[in-house]
Order: sequence, then C-alpha cells, then structure tokens
Amino acid sequence: MRSILIAIDFSENAERALAAAKLIAEKDATELLILHAYQPYIADVNVTPGNVMPGIGGADFLTMTTELEEEFHKRLDDYAASLVAEGYNAKAIWTLGTVQSAIEEAINDHVPDMIVIGRTGTGGFLDKLIGSSATHIALNSPCPVLVVPPQTEPTEFKKVVYATQFEYEENNILREVFVLMNHLGADLTLLKINSDTQPDIQPDNQYIADIKSHFTIREGQIVIREAKHVLDGIEAYCDEVRADLLIMSTRERSFIEEYLINPSITRKLVVDTHVPLLVFHLK
Repeated sequence: MRSILIAIDFSENAERALAAAKLIAEKDATELLILHAYQPYIADVNVTPGNVMPGIGGADFLTMTTELEEEFHKRLDDYAASLVAEGYNAKAIWTLGTVQSAIEEAINDHVPDMIVIGRTGTGGFLDKLIGSSATHIALNSPCPVLVVPPQTEPTEFKKVVYATQFEYEENNILREVFVLMNHLGADLTLLKINSDTQPDIQPDNQYIADIKSHFTIREGQIVIREAKHVLDGIEAYCDEVRADLLIMSTRERSFIEEYLINPSITRKLVVDTHVPLLVFHLK
C-alpha cells in the first residue's frame, strides 16, 4: 500500500486511528499522511474589544487563540516525528477548515490508497438520518475508508469478517481484501445474514460459485446466518467470533432506494458499530 491518510484531532480517538493505520501500513512502502484540520477562531464583529470573554480583552483573546494554533501545529509535527522515530515514513498535513473538506482536499492532492478516521461516540438521530462527517467520508470517498469506533483499542487485525449480501459481483473488491488479509496474516470469513427485512433478489449460489472459481475458499469460510435484522446479525456474529475487523462494500444508490426502500446497512454500521469497519466502494 502506497499511502494511508489519517485524520487526527489529538484526542484518544486519534491514537486509535493511528494504531489501526500502523497495523495496516508496511514500514518500508507505506507513507502515513497525518492530517489535522484546524478551525480557527472567527471574531464576532458585533463584540467590542474588551467584551470578548469575561476578564479577557480582545487582544489577549487573539493572543490566546494564536498560541493555541501554534500548539496544535507543533503537536501535529510531533506526531509525525514520533512515527518517523518508530521507522515509519510519515508526513504532517496542516489545513484549515472542516474535517470533511480537509479530507476531500487531501484526497485530490495526495490520492491515498486508504483513509483512516476515528469516530467520536455514537451518532444521534440526525447522524442516522443524513449521515455524520464520518459517514459521508466512508460512503463517498474514492478509496477504502477504515472507521475506528471509540469502543475499541486496535492491537491486531487477525479475525476479519467480510459482510456480503451475495447480490452483486464483488470479485474486484475481494481481490483487494485477500491481498490485505495476506499482508495482515488474518483469517477471513465471508458472512451473509438472511433477514425478512433485507431484500434477497439474486440466488446466493451463483455468486458463491463465482467467488470459489476465482479464489481459494476453504470449508467453513462462507457462513450464512438467520437474524431478525441484518445489522443485529452482523454485530452478533462479530461478537461471537471476536472479530478484530469488519469489512463491507457499498455502492451508489438513488435517494428513494437509500432512504425509503432499502436503507444502507453500511451507513448504519458506520454510525453504530463497535468493531472497526473498513468500507470498500463498488464501482
């Protein structure tokens, strides 16, 4: 893998995202792009100097925010320097604006092979309805995106579950997945959850046969389970086998399909999963 882009905010979640990226990176070949999106203080023109904050004058407040920006910039450089000291090839990227816009700009400038982001907590109602920044990045980025939830401390990716519907041809993605599994030395299971709430249009057998014709699949590597809801079934299986990593693929959907007919399981998992989630994108 040539490069991995990691968005950090200097929180514990940033440490988790970096830990996950280091597990995937190849020290001799992968450049770790450490991105921090700084949102500078914007003065309120309606507030007169001396009334910015109780006890703090306007000039003092400007000095404080400038020092804070300098401190964050130094911390970003320290992150990169620490990774270099560990033997990684690392580069700090400082940018202004939102995380989403910063990542989109970095994608255009650096064309990373993967993006790693830490998810802060569980999304609320609006996150579930229209998607948080993490959801938007995961579903729309041109490269795979690894979302690291706050409930996990990545130390290894050895037990990996690939959740599939067996509804679309996924061999191009599976080819990348098997290469990654070989690099990680991981055990991969292909999981299908049957549920009355999930449309089952295409016969599973034709996709399973096609996968077996392209890849070496051992006995028991494909698992089919029943559950009332697909999301619950995926999470229950991951808990059962103590999965370190969950992989899913997503594809473009119409508005009606996405929100009314067949809401994206991937979207829900980005917000809810307590297992690190790697999202690939079907072309």
